[in-house]
Amino acid sequence: MVRFYVDGVGLSVLTSFKDHEGFDGVILGAPHASYHLEFTHQHGHVAGRAPTQENLIVFYLLDPHHWQAAVSRMQAAGYQPVTSLNPYWDRAGMTFEDPDGYRVVFQQDSWSL
Repeated sequence: MVRFYVDGVGLSVLTSFKDHEGFDGVILGAPHASYHLEFTHQHGHVAGRAPTQENLIVFYLLDPHHWQAAVSRMQAAGYQPVTSLNPYWDRAGMTFEDPDGYRVVFQQDSWSL
């Protein structure tokens, strides 16, 4: 899981912890950003796969060079794109699936409310 998000997506390991009330975990993100992803594992518990193929994290990368760099980094890390359940994501983006079945989309577009 960590390899997918660090080597593929390009996030950094911000910190990690062991045996915090029975949980191990890692916190990934970009230094000084206002967000992070936290992955935890409870000792003795088997986590299931993503409930659907529509469990997505979407990165909007308008600049074609940034978008291509993200896709190339993911493929260089050994991850191949998957067809999105929603064809919208395939028109201007590329989707990759992590080891637990959650999906990351690199969308070559801008986003606003």
